[in-house]
Amino acid sequence: MVGPGFHGQVYAVVRTVPAGHVVTYGDVAAALGSPRVARQVGWALAALRDDTVPWHRVINAKGRISFKGDTPRAIQQRARLVSEGIEFDATGRVDLHRLRWLLQAHPLEQM
Repeated sequence: MVGPGFHGQVYAVVRTVPAGHVVTYGDVAAALGSPRVARQVGWALAALRDDTVPWHRVINAKGRISFKGDTPRAIQQRARLVSEGIEFDATGRVDLHRLRWLLQAHPLEQM
């Protein structure tokens, strides 16, 4: 469920993703106990104004950066990932099988 404090809960989960790894929007939603709110996870990250949250480590389920027309942010996201050793293939995908971080469950009611 998305409700008061949802953005903060998303940020808390994303802070657990270490450098050199990625997660998907759906992974974050599932870790919060609401696997159907991946889009809302994206909106929460788009609204982020806190540099301590590694938002750039969250990509889509196809292993790509989702930028929805925000090209400067997508360029910044890719540069940050590359600086952490994340490699992209010729089609712009990250190898999720190798680089995906498995998140621990963080049910919304416990955060």
